[in-house]
Amino acid sequence: MTGPNSLTTTVRWNDQGLVAAIAQDWETGEVLMLAWMNAEALALTAQEGRAVYWSRSRGQLWRKGESSGNVQRVRELRLDCDADAVLLKVEQLGGIACHTGRRSCFYQRWQDDAWVVTDTVIKTPEELYGKPE
Repeated sequence: MTGPNSLTTTVRWNDQGLVAAIAQDWETGEVLMLAWMNAEALALTAQEGRAVYWSRSRGQLWRKGESSGNVQRVRELRLDCDADAVLLKVEQLGGIACHTGRRSCFYQRWQDDAWVVTDTVIKTPEELYGKPE
């Protein structure tokens, strides 16, 4: 990974060595979630063909679905024009991307001066992870 167009050297990493990673359903275009990647996570994602992210709260790599079974199979990787955001077009296995048990993390809509929940829980966090979230 040393060439000028290599996977990780083209990316403009933030001060923490991270890049925003947006997961989008590869067939419908639905935005499923936003997470963060460091260079190792991006390289592993490309290598393994499944989404690997960097958990800022835990300070470690995590493979999407390692606890819940809701793996993201990567169909395509894209980099935005400023090279500071990565788009993962994914097949969302299990149908749940959000740790709250919803299809998408973007389940709240601003409406009438309030955030309104628009999507129902498919599986509770307890069902997904075996513990309350």
